[in-house]
Amino acid sequence: MRAISAEARLHFYARSLKRSGHGLHLAALYSAFAVIAAVLLGTLSVHPF
Repeated sequence: MRAISAEARLHFYARSLKRSGHGLHLAALYSAFAVIAAVLLGTLSVHPF
Protein backbone atom coordinates (compact mmCIF):
# COMPACT_ATOMS: atom_id res chain seq x y z
CA MET A 1 0.00 0.00 0.00
CA ARG A 2 1.36 3.39 -0.96
CA ALA A 3 1.90 6.00 1.75
CA ILE A 4 -0.05 9.24 1.47
CA SER A 5 2.10 12.29 0.81
CA ALA A 6 2.11 15.23 3.20
CA GLU A 7 0.41 17.44 0.61
CA ALA A 8 -2.43 14.96 0.18
CA ARG A 9 -2.86 14.73 3.95
CA LEU A 10 -3.03 18.53 4.25
CA HIS A 11 -5.57 18.69 1.44
CA PHE A 12 -7.72 16.03 3.11
CA TYR A 13 -7.46 17.84 6.47
CA ALA A 14 -8.45 21.16 4.91
CA ARG A 15 -11.45 19.58 3.18
CA SER A 16 -12.63 17.99 6.43
CA LEU A 17 -12.30 21.32 8.25
CA LYS A 18 -14.26 23.07 5.50
CA ARG A 19 -17.03 20.50 5.75
CA SER A 20 -17.27 20.82 9.55
CA GLY A 21 -17.25 24.61 9.29
CA HIS A 22 -20.14 24.41 6.83
CA GLY A 23 -22.11 22.30 9.31
CA LEU A 24 -21.34 24.77 12.05
CA HIS A 25 -22.67 27.67 9.99
CA LEU A 26 -25.79 25.70 9.17
CA ALA A 27 -26.39 24.90 12.84
CA ALA A 28 -25.94 28.57 13.75
CA LEU A 29 -28.44 29.58 11.08
CA TYR A 30 -31.04 27.09 12.27
CA SER A 31 -30.57 28.10 15.90
CA ALA A 32 -31.01 31.77 14.95
CA PHE A 33 -34.31 30.92 13.26
CA ALA A 34 -35.34 28.91 16.33
CA VAL A 35 -34.64 31.88 18.62
CA ILE A 36 -36.63 34.23 16.36
CA ALA A 37 -39.54 31.78 16.26
CA ALA A 38 -39.46 31.37 20.05
CA VAL A 39 -39.54 35.13 20.58
CA LEU A 40 -42.39 35.58 18.10
CA LEU A 41 -44.46 32.77 19.57
CA GLY A 42 -43.75 34.00 23.09
CA THR A 43 -44.90 37.52 22.31
CA LEU A 44 -47.99 36.30 20.45
CA SER A 45 -49.10 34.16 23.37
CA VAL A 46 -49.09 37.13 25.78
CA HIS A 47 -52.31 39.16 25.66
CA PRO A 48 -51.51 42.76 26.63
CA PHE A 49 -55.14 43.94 26.56
